[in-house]
Amino acid sequence: MGITKHEATKRIDKLRQQIRYHEKKYYVDNDPQISDYEFDNLVKELEKLESQFPELITPDSPTQRVGEQPVESFPSVEHSIPMLSLDNCYSQEEFIEFVQRIDKLLPGEKLEFVAELKIDGLGIAIIYRNGHFNQAITRGDGFRGDDVSANVKTIRSLPLAISLKEEVEVRGEIYLPFASFEKINQEREKKGESLFANPRNAAAGTIRLLDPREVAQRQLDVYLYYIFVNGQQQPSQWENLQLLKKLGFKINPHVRLCRSVEEVLTYYDYWKQHRDDLDFDVDGIVIKINSTDQQQRLGFTAKFPRWAIAYKFPARQATTRLIDIKIQVGRTGALTPVAILQPVQLSGITITRSTLHNEEELRRKDIRLGDYVLIERSGDVIPKVVAVMKERRTGQEKPFVFPPRCPICQTPVFKPKGEVISRCINPSCPARLREAILHFASRRAMNIEGLGEALVDQLMAKKLIKGIPDLFHLQQEQLEKLERMGPKSAQNLLNQIDAAKKRNFHRLLYALGIRYVGEKTAQILATHFRSLDKLAQASYKELVELPDIGPKVAESIIFFFRQKQNQELLQRLKEAGLKTEEEKETGEAPSQGRFAGMTFVLTGELNRFTRDEARKIIENLGGKVTSSVSRKTTVVIVGQNPGSKLQRAQELNIPIWTEEKFLHQAGLTA
Repeated sequence: MGITKHEATKRIDKLRQQIRYHEKKYYVDNDPQISDYEFDNLVKELEKLESQFPELITPDSPTQRVGEQPVESFPSVEHSIPMLSLDNCYSQEEFIEFVQRIDKLLPGEKLEFVAELKIDGLGIAIIYRNGHFNQAITRGDGFRGDDVSANVKTIRSLPLAISLKEEVEVRGEIYLPFASFEKINQEREKKGESLFANPRNAAAGTIRLLDPREVAQRQLDVYLYYIFVNGQQQPSQWENLQLLKKLGFKINPHVRLCRSVEEVLTYYDYWKQHRDDLDFDVDGIVIKINSTDQQQRLGFTAKFPRWAIAYKFPARQATTRLIDIKIQVGRTGALTPVAILQPVQLSGITITRSTLHNEEELRRKDIRLGDYVLIERSGDVIPKVVAVMKERRTGQEKPFVFPPRCPICQTPVFKPKGEVISRCINPSCPARLREAILHFASRRAMNIEGLGEALVDQLMAKKLIKGIPDLFHLQQEQLEKLERMGPKSAQNLLNQIDAAKKRNFHRLLYALGIRYVGEKTAQILATHFRSLDKLAQASYKELVELPDIGPKVAESIIFFFRQKQNQELLQRLKEAGLKTEEEKETGEAPSQGRFAGMTFVLTGELNRFTRDEARKIIENLGGKVTSSVSRKTTVVIVGQNPGSKLQRAQELNIPIWTEEKFLHQAGLTA
């Protein structure tokens, strides 16, 4: 006689409880209570019952960790609270300076610190609703990330159900244990595939796989360090960690509450010596002010929280031989010498190239062809030559002669007065054009997916494009004749190029590659001038009055728009149908902008703007600014040392924005 649905429901509930308990003991507590065989039998019994009664399957069942089908892409999602990166320090002196800055901002207040190992992995935000796993989002640019929920669900140490029913967001670092990393590379080697250079690269590649079943086989793991319950943290970082642990999340067992600077330094020194004892990669420690109240009062700079810092371990160094020096030409014409090195292992990566920065750096360090050099990965990221081993010279080494002409187009190079970088001034130089197109198509510019280096090289070699505007006149039959481009790939690329016409004006402005104009500057310019034509006519005085626009930036913008070839470029882009007006792109006149109908009050000292500059931004986006807080106030923007207006806003439950959040909401973040 078969089992009834009522009996199956009770048994399924029991099995799920048992499996979740044993998953936590095994993957989180590292304290298994049953054998793998017994655990597998529990899972098999649950799978069998769920197959008999599929209506009883729930999203948080242990059997549903790999329940999704392969996806075609990862949708982009906005973070409810920005995931900002941390500022770095590399010495005890720099860390002491960090503490001294806090002491000045919080005079006389007692400070406690939480020290955590800085895991070399991938930042992730995971959202739970009504007690169930709902969504997982990568850090991305800090404000938007990719929805990788199906892949993150495969992490066995991550609970799919928690006891809190409120909206809960946890944040942490996904990583790949060394054992899993080695196993993956062994399997790739057997298949003749290229090996991952280090665990972080392997984790990054894994989380972006389109098939969750393949992700599950790679055994990613995660440590959590932040928790927000309905958008609020606990009174301290230490309490955040304890709540995470109580809810069944995996926190790093080596975190430490430090009540003095000396305790932090002791913690750092210990792990600097014992980092190789761990089964995962770390590149430093993270120090956070423990009190959440103090964190909120310290606030943020334009890029980083003032209350936390990453204290990096010393860079790993190695000695190798400099075989040759090649010159690279960038999109601004900058000529950069690159060292070609005898391959050497450094921090888990095979290093074959290293930047030499510029001609003056070559001379200052007296770097010669054939020299033995000391290289390091600064902050465990960028390989660079830090010293020449001159005592190992044999007399056969040769000084490098910097070329007087561009190695690509043979145009004489030019070094502006007071600068150290030589430049190719030919705007039609193939190397400049190649880099300009790649920048134009990059994700944070016009985001033309599929237009990578190999395809750009083919398009240029076949003379299908001689400039950026030519992209918008490519035909499917032309693309189909290229290597690895069939009808479907060709049509996908054309669709991406067509979609670029609808990108915001500020993204086009950034994509143009104007020297010194990064994403944030492009957004400031677009918000203020609203159109390409108005910006092209802007005076030096108008430009330097804007926040973050200094003399060099202003001069560069004016120079760009005065060049005949750039005027022709812009005209062709207009004719191709790209958006060159912010109002038309967003559909917002100033009175209908993103701040339309909103009333703002400013209090405290702002770092990035004067009060008048902030007022202009708000008004340009349709809002208005008043001097006092009332029930009609929409938002209070708080700077340093706020006055009684902050207290009044809190009493009235009016939303409070930091300067960083204001920048983000106004579309002025980098």
